[in-house]
Amino acid sequence: MAAAGPRSSLRGALCRQLLLTLVVFSFACEACKKVIFHIPSKLEADKVVGRVNLKECLGSADHIQSSDPDFRVLEDGSVYTAHAVVLSDEKRSFTIWLSDLKKQTQKEIPVLLEHQKKVLRKRHTKETVLRRSKRRWAPIPCSMQENSLGPFPLFLQQVQSDAAQNYTVFYSISGRGVDQEPLNLFYISKTTGNLYCTRPVDREEYDVFDLIAHVSTTDGYSADLPLPLPIRVEDENDNHPIFTKGIYNFEVPESSKIGTTVGVVYATDRDEPDTMHTRLKYSILEQTPRSPGTFSVHPGTGVITIISHYLDREVVDKYSLIMKVQDMDGQFFGLMNTATCIITVKDLNDNVPTFRRNAYETSVEENAFNVEILRTPIQDKDLINTSSWRAIFTILKGNENGHFKIITDKETNEGVLYVVKPLNYEENRQVVLEIGVGNEAPFTGDVTLRMKKATVTVHVKDQDEGPECKPAVQYIQIKENSPVGSKINGYKATDPENRSSSGLRYKLLHDPKGWITINEISGSFETSKILDREAATPRNAMYNVTVLAIDQDSRSCTGMLSVSIEDENDNPPEILQNYIVICKSETEYVDISAVDPDEPIHGPPFSFSLAKTSPEIDRLWTLTRFNDTAAHLLYEKNAKFQEYNIPITVTDTEGHSATKSLRVNLCDCIRPVQCRTISRSARVILGKWAILVILLGIALLFSMLITVVWTFVSARNKKSFREDLAQQNLIISNTEAPGDDIVCSASGLTTHMVNNSSQGFCGSMGSEVKNGRQETIEMIKGGNQTLELFQGAGYPHTLDSRRGGTMEMDHSEWYEFTLPHLVEKLHLCNQDEDHMPSQDYIITYNYEGRGSPARSVGCCSEKQEEDGLDFLNNLETKFTALAETCTKK
Repeated sequence: MAAAGPRSSLRGALCRQLLLTLVVFSFACEACKKVIFHIPSKLEADKVVGRVNLKECLGSADHIQSSDPDFRVLEDGSVYTAHAVVLSDEKRSFTIWLSDLKKQTQKEIPVLLEHQKKVLRKRHTKETVLRRSKRRWAPIPCSMQENSLGPFPLFLQQVQSDAAQNYTVFYSISGRGVDQEPLNLFYISKTTGNLYCTRPVDREEYDVFDLIAHVSTTDGYSADLPLPLPIRVEDENDNHPIFTKGIYNFEVPESSKIGTTVGVVYATDRDEPDTMHTRLKYSILEQTPRSPGTFSVHPGTGVITIISHYLDREVVDKYSLIMKVQDMDGQFFGLMNTATCIITVKDLNDNVPTFRRNAYETSVEENAFNVEILRTPIQDKDLINTSSWRAIFTILKGNENGHFKIITDKETNEGVLYVVKPLNYEENRQVVLEIGVGNEAPFTGDVTLRMKKATVTVHVKDQDEGPECKPAVQYIQIKENSPVGSKINGYKATDPENRSSSGLRYKLLHDPKGWITINEISGSFETSKILDREAATPRNAMYNVTVLAIDQDSRSCTGMLSVSIEDENDNPPEILQNYIVICKSETEYVDISAVDPDEPIHGPPFSFSLAKTSPEIDRLWTLTRFNDTAAHLLYEKNAKFQEYNIPITVTDTEGHSATKSLRVNLCDCIRPVQCRTISRSARVILGKWAILVILLGIALLFSMLITVVWTFVSARNKKSFREDLAQQNLIISNTEAPGDDIVCSASGLTTHMVNNSSQGFCGSMGSEVKNGRQETIEMIKGGNQTLELFQGAGYPHTLDSRRGGTMEMDHSEWYEFTLPHLVEKLHLCNQDEDHMPSQDYIITYNYEGRGSPARSVGCCSEKQEEDGLDFLNNLETKFTALAETCTKK
């Protein structure tokens, strides 16, 4: 099956164009060297055929034209196929015309296209088998022009099948454009196989139609396989390139270097890609303002760059460019479009601010401060209200004393000069300042340009002012203990008008101790009291007095007179301690310290010595120096436990001395606090009524104890309870509730301290009835009287009988006397009837925070519960009174 397509309409149009060209170029043509290209028999559209050296034929050609519309020639001599080409013959030729409109010359280059023959190599086989294969119709390339003008229906090609030689066949087609959108665009003649198009086609909407051709006999038999029949729509340059934006806005800093990129413009074209129809070229049509050679655009990429050194915002701050884009690589017959590009020049600090004048004058009254005295306007060409425009002022010279400051007015950008510290007309009547101005942003212009400067002359106006207290603090000295009425120099103020103190009056505003009076006319001081340096607060500080100076117009100033009081050795050193406790078993000496309120020059090193004392003190006590302010007080080993009064003399470096009687308690203790407590208790003096109450209490206690003992003896004789329980007249019960403070000694003896002191004690140490003997130990202690009774056959003597009737003894003697008896008594209480030790008879419990609801548990608890203790409920009233007396309230 074969296909053919007429191109008469296209060629006719091209011929008409060539005729017009020949009319224009009415000059003779000259032929150049012939060019031969070898090509395949079939070529698709936009395929490269070859390249012609155009400059060799005509170096200044500005118009290039091909005589065959199936081929087009570019400016570089490249030859492309404009449509699909099939070489029906082995050769095909056309002509390239080159024209130079300025020189009125034209040349032509003959082009010959030859079919490229393939050389087939013979295959060496052992035997050749000839086979006949069934012929099949094949797809034939077919195309149509976009936006064709017709006439319609437009014949495209003819489809034929070999089966038509033997059968009557019918042709049909299907696919997009037939039975798919767009419907009824193509149809085929049922009998002849001619393919037609019914209307123009837009390639940008449909670039190819893949049709399927079918052939069948009259009885419906498919005479051949379906034939793919692609129809390609040839592109026509019918779409203008379009910029992506209508207006482009770019910014570029002023003074940018050549080659700086400003921005990029970009356009698109809907025509077929990678063809001349979409090969775009950018250019600048117009620039406003018309400063030549400022910007350029790359023709292929659309990148806009700077090509001028003179990009100054202060001259031109905004440029407007009309950008052009044209397809067909910018050839004159290509389609074009335009867009606007706005380029804003960004400001840089390339202009130095300048003063409008080089010198300024102003005035200010003396003693004025925080007042504005001058405004200095400036000029700056940079952009207003930017960091490159806002000014910063500086005082360069003349403000060494800090009288002035200059700031910037944010609204007007002026420099505002202030006086912040009062000026004195008498000291300086005129001040000359040098000020400079810069910008907030760093300067980027010419480095040779320096900061602009100006001078400001400030005239100080005189004022009638009050007295001056200068210096504000004046210093004098006076000796300690000076007599009342001693005169010293006072405070002196001056009148700035005449630089003298005449006519001024003085008044004392503040005197901490009331030691000084002031003369109202001269300002001199007199002492009203004897000055004591040690009474000043703080002791070593200056004594400050505030003074008011007043002139005749009642104007005043305030000053301070600082008095330094010279020290005298009027205070002897003093021993710090009054009462000392020495534990003889723990230390051999005690440190004695002294202080002197006078200055160190009148103080240490001190010398310590014993004053005139008794021979006993001299024999038992000695002093040795420890350092400049302390000494060791030592005692002999044979010194008794008692309190001593030791007079000690302390002397400073200048021989000023003082004697103090130091009370020293030499005590048999471990810690001094024990002896201090006893000493305080011992110093309590009892009145006669207190002594009577104590004696009555003792008598009552004796009677109660006798009653209890008699009751226990009677109960045992009557055998109202078992033998083992009768051995105890008071049952010790364990308790977990809070009790008295307990101090346990190493011997196991428990001593109860009532109210954390030793001022009162009442309790039972235990009693025992054994072998018909009853022994009782009771202690009653109150004040400085101690009564101990040891009654029974084994202990016939009381403490009074051992001491010969006296009630006083020291701690060691009392300890040596009572400890063996108490230990022995405790040992007897710790044994049962078989003389076996009972380990839990006396048990010490720790305080656990609260009492236990359960009853106590011990070795005897079970027996007590079995036998019962109901007899305790039947005791007489005397025992109840004894229990209440011994109970801690």
